[in-house]
Amino acid sequence: MNIKYYKDLRFNNINSNKYKHLLLIIYWPIFGIVFRLLEMWENRNFTPIEWPAVDGAIPFCELFLIPYMFWFVYLVGIHIYTLFTDIEGFKKVMWFIILTYSFCAFIYLVFPNCQELRPMEFERDNFLTRFMADFYEFDTNTNVFPSMHVTGALAVHFALWHDKRFGKPAWKIIFTIITASICASTVFLKQHSILDVFPALAISFISYYLIYKVKFFDRFLKQENI
Repeated sequence: MNIKYYKDLRFNNINSNKYKHLLLIIYWPIFGIVFRLLEMWENRNFTPIEWPAVDGAIPFCELFLIPYMFWFVYLVGIHIYTLFTDIEGFKKVMWFIILTYSFCAFIYLVFPNCQELRPMEFERDNFLTRFMADFYEFDTNTNVFPSMHVTGALAVHFALWHDKRFGKPAWKIIFTIITASICASTVFLKQHSILDVFPALAISFISYYLIYKVKFFDRFLKQENI
């Protein structure tokens, strides 16, 4: 399948058996609005998340900015890739995102949380640390438990592991290293406590089981074989 598959797509047929998987994309702007509102809701009693013994032993390392920012390419890329190569894979990615991100947003709503781990100043002065200083100004330190950076990375990881084109062990090793680096970057950049990682892993593996093992969501948005 390629881009020609969508040549007949029109607004009035997006709900057809052929194209209705695209409706899942609506989740992204809805989630974006919800998350933005949560970020703007400042007058709440935030609970700092920290494991001093572990978080204190993890040094700040600006090199992890590379895998941290690659997460955006990783996540956008899997959507584009599966849209044009594997619709079933695309639906699984989206259901994974819907489950994990909705759960995270619910936790942020009922349990307002933050982290206070960011360094006041950097030991080194370079492009990466200057970028992080600006990034800290842009990105709030709230709504961190669980880490959506971790769940998003695992959404891509599981999708690629189940993709026939990347079935060789070498590819799986590469994707595992990338995903692990992204997860590690959240704590080495002091964007998250190590405690933010554990629940993100838990809900990710539960979602993996529901979507890839018992195939709970296969009944939704069924469409013709491609």
